Amino acid sequence: MSEKLAFIGAGSMAESILTGIVNSGFLPKEQIYVTNKSDRERLMFLEKQYAVQKTDDKQETVRGADMVVVAVKPYDLEAAITSVSGYLDTDQLLISVVAGVSTDTISELIGKKVPVIRAMPNTSSAAGQSATAIARGKYAEQKHLQAALGLFDTIGTATEVLEADMHTVTAISGSGPAYIYYLVEAMEQAAVESGLDEDTAHNLITQTIVGAGEMLKTSGLKPSKLRENITSPGGTTQAGLETLSRLNFQEAVMSCVESAREKSIELGKKL
Repeated sequence: MSEKLAFIGAGSMAESILTGIVNSGFLPKEQIYVTNKSDRERLMFLEKQYAVQKTDDKQETVRGADMVVVAVKPYDLEAAITSVSGYLDTDQLLISVVAGVSTDTISELIGKKVPVIRAMPNTSSAAGQSATAIARGKYAEQKHLQAALGLFDTIGTATEVLEADMHTVTAISGSGPAYIYYLVEAMEQAAVESGLDEDTAHNLITQTIVGAGEMLKTSGLKPSKLRENITSPGGTTQAGLETLSRLNFQEAVMSCVESAREKSIELGKKL
């Protein structure tokens, strides 16, 4: 287990991961350090909320850290890496959760043979339910992979993938929760407009999403079969699905994923 964990970046993704790690008890709070570019108010919030260590001193943040998690926006990555590269050693592991940016690009920015692992968790990490994909950089060994898997297993599930697949991973599991929330928004609006009170609609739909996810996870059946099992000929589910088909629902979702994937590729090219 890591003795010190450092976060460079204190935004929503960093907080989601931080929440999951703190709730899991993976590491004592006093051994988790957080810094960011300049937002002291944000650091003070995280310190108060999670009892972690905040500091403006980048050297103090990364000194002695077994793992350094970089969780910034792609356009802030170069400045973030530059601010700590002089303090990084080759016996530390740097984990990037920055969308679109390759491990080779990060290694070039560091300028040393520091092992780099690229990870794509999602904000469900705050609830300990993230689906995280992990890809190794050229200096990362099996022990580094295992350390990263161990970290992200505490906030959900973690799976190694080829780095070439990370743009697709970003588009499906990285951004995926937002697509689900968008669907829920629409279902809740339809329910309320049909006369159901908002709290009842929210509770029913939330449990429906949770239940469907559990069926996907545990039943051993493909989603198409699960769908067919619910759909009686001439019934209500068929009527709803026919409307979704008429409105090109599947095509819209596939286009959504492709747009997110293309944006991930674009973000990586800007560095």
